[in-house]
Amino acid sequence: MPYSLTRRVFVQSLLALPGLARGASVPQVVSASVDRRLALWYTRPADRWVEALPVGNGRLGAMVFGGVGLERLQLNEDTLWSGAPKDWDNPRAKTVLPEMRRLIADAKYAEADQLAKQALGPYTQSYMPLGDLLIAFDHGDVTRAEYRRELDLRTGLATVRYRIGGVTYIREVLASHPDQVIGVRLSADRPGMLSFTARLWSPLRHHTAAAGNALTLHGQAPSHVDPTYYDRDEPVRYEANGSMRFSGHLEAVADGGAWQVDADGLHVQRATEVLLLFGAATSFNGHDRSPSDSGRDPAALAAASVSAARPKSWTTMREAHRRDHSVLLDRVELTIDGGSGAKADRPTDQRIAQAGARDHDLVALLFQYGRYLLIASSRPGTQPANLQGIWNEHVRPPWSSNYTININAQMNYWPAETTNLGELHRPLLDFIGELSTNGRKTAATNYGASGWTAHHNSDIWRQSAPVGDYGHGDPVWALWPMGGAWLASHLWEHYAFGGDRAYLERQAYPVMKGAAEFCLDWLVESADGSLVTSPSTSPEHKFVLPDGRRAAVSSGAAMDLAIIWDVFTNTLEAAEVLGVDRRFRDRLERARARLAPYHINADGALLEWSHDLPGAEREHRHFSHLFGLFPGRQITPHGTPALFAAARRALELRGDGGTGWSLAWKINAWARLRDGDRALLFISNLLRLVDGDAGERYQGGGVYPNLFDAHPPFQIDGNFGAVSGIAEMLVQSHDGAIDLLPALPTAWPSGRVSGLRARGGFEMALEWNQSRVVTAEILSRLGGVCRVRASVPLRADGGVFRPAFGPNDKPFYRVHQSRTPLTRAPATAAPGAEATPAIEFMTESGATYRLRA
Repeated sequence: MPYSLTRRVFVQSLLALPGLARGASVPQVVSASVDRRLALWYTRPADRWVEALPVGNGRLGAMVFGGVGLERLQLNEDTLWSGAPKDWDNPRAKTVLPEMRRLIADAKYAEADQLAKQALGPYTQSYMPLGDLLIAFDHGDVTRAEYRRELDLRTGLATVRYRIGGVTYIREVLASHPDQVIGVRLSADRPGMLSFTARLWSPLRHHTAAAGNALTLHGQAPSHVDPTYYDRDEPVRYEANGSMRFSGHLEAVADGGAWQVDADGLHVQRATEVLLLFGAATSFNGHDRSPSDSGRDPAALAAASVSAARPKSWTTMREAHRRDHSVLLDRVELTIDGGSGAKADRPTDQRIAQAGARDHDLVALLFQYGRYLLIASSRPGTQPANLQGIWNEHVRPPWSSNYTININAQMNYWPAETTNLGELHRPLLDFIGELSTNGRKTAATNYGASGWTAHHNSDIWRQSAPVGDYGHGDPVWALWPMGGAWLASHLWEHYAFGGDRAYLERQAYPVMKGAAEFCLDWLVESADGSLVTSPSTSPEHKFVLPDGRRAAVSSGAAMDLAIIWDVFTNTLEAAEVLGVDRRFRDRLERARARLAPYHINADGALLEWSHDLPGAEREHRHFSHLFGLFPGRQITPHGTPALFAAARRALELRGDGGTGWSLAWKINAWARLRDGDRALLFISNLLRLVDGDAGERYQGGGVYPNLFDAHPPFQIDGNFGAVSGIAEMLVQSHDGAIDLLPALPTAWPSGRVSGLRARGGFEMALEWNQSRVVTAEILSRLGGVCRVRASVPLRADGGVFRPAFGPNDKPFYRVHQSRTPLTRAPATAAPGAEATPAIEFMTESGATYRLRA
């Protein structure tokens, strides 16, 4: 099949087959006696990509449309990207840096903006779609009974069921992590009624062929793809050599009937049951190797995975997949009693439209769906989940479907530790280590600095330099060298929750130290002797100059200093745990003490920049100046009450709207502010149905019919951010103790949760009633002192416990002081800063402790 054949032409050719004419009737609903609490289900096939159902094994992904006459599985493989490794650093940046700093010191911010364009580098590469598996059924597209399309989160199985005449057809689709294939089981309940043709297609340059009993797909990714916001004559470029190769391999195992493979597809006639096995691979062989010159053989890899899976029965494969999947998903259970509106006996899209967050089971479904998506898109040894997880159908996807590391990639992994999926954090942690290698060269070349840095965007090749095509981009998002320092916090968090000292010593600490070293070199002394960053931006948000012009570049943006405080603090604590680098620790402590303080304006709000110029957008989607509140730990109700109150005021000023992922971020921030009702408001705002045809916009976020987060367009970070936010509403552990139900909404007066994790190696199960903790069971994985706070006094069954006061001696719970903020507002106390009773008790590793109100 020639590569120039578009999907529309290809699908039209299938629709020309008998029984696949357009205008087929819409199938009708029938009830099914299954537990729908952890299932997404629908009464019709998906018309749009954001209605299809995702399956994935961390590496392979598919979107299942569920068409009756024509099934489409849109396919992805997580290493299929455009481009190849290259030099993206820009020595010109180091040349213009002194002049940029001089302009900033003179408050010539617009001029500094223009000069900053000379410090930019090339755009990243883009995550590519692999193609489609299209199955055209001879029975046509007309069915009037018993249609159901479902995704079972507990089993990771997508199912389509419908009846034509007296025959019931069932399709089951899974992406098996144990077997590394996508399996599709097709069956009819009457013998010999299953006839179809399966074809493979790709929007990339490709050809298909029959290879024995297999249908194969072979193709090449572009050598370069521009982002969608860069309008050039040739945005997608192919070269003969230098880019990624990829292959797909499809085989069938049939019960009854006959089948054959030719260049036109895989044809099955008069079967009763057929198992399709699809494997895929690319020539990717590491972020620092050419995928063409040093690449692997994708055809051999794809064929090998199918060959290994072929002898297994569907029952065996499905059970292995179920066990592998459910051991992760079932670690956490969440039940929120009560609620009103639509319930689980309604299709999912109707529940979203009719009830939203008033349907408490839908909130729990959103929570578990986010965990499901992380299981499906991130496994040890895979690439990290990108802006769309592993699911993408576009050659030029929104924002290149890359790693946007000024919040979005980090948000993908916010729920990993708290919701008991710590091993799924590993792809990001490995990515950070590889990025730091490239980032050392960028730090030296672009800035003459030690350590390592990364900026706004990265990709599979671990680009660490600023993007922007050497001046096309805008410094408001491109010139931001704090990406590496923020990512380094994930290395510490993985240790704080799991306590693996060997990991801290061998993998995490060297990279954390490198990020801190860069920050030490990047800081400059301000006129008052404080340390600030210069140049500095607050990601994607500009301020307005007195003459009406807009600029982004200044010095000492609040987010920069909060991230640097965070990386200094985490690195200090890690060095203390390991007993290393005494002199370096002293240097960090001295620098941290000199970081410029936060500023609070006359309105009582935390300032975004070191100056008081107004922001260009009052309700901008980013509220980066609140990093110290969440995901950081610098701003807390008990440690920094003035900053806590100012953070609340700043968040109020950002409003109640935003993109989907911004709404999810606000759930987390309001949870940290201990305002459960406000956090629930943003869950409600997120659980709004967005039209699948909605174009790019920066307000009115929500979810699509398949519960994918809608920026719009689709970005998966909002799904993961919502999970993290709900977990933060129920358990927090960043402020010197484990806080139980710190931000419980009044609309959730009773419920249960189990399996959530806290720093220090604790895992817990809670039950609450009348908005108060009734019982809590805490499993200690590491031993040591456990300190617990709740709104009601607690006691431990059968153990010695005592009231807790003062600092917590456990290393994971140390609370650090910050400089007194510079304020022009009278002191105020924010709600949520009230003292709550705490107890503490000694634990042993592996033991469980029961607490009662």
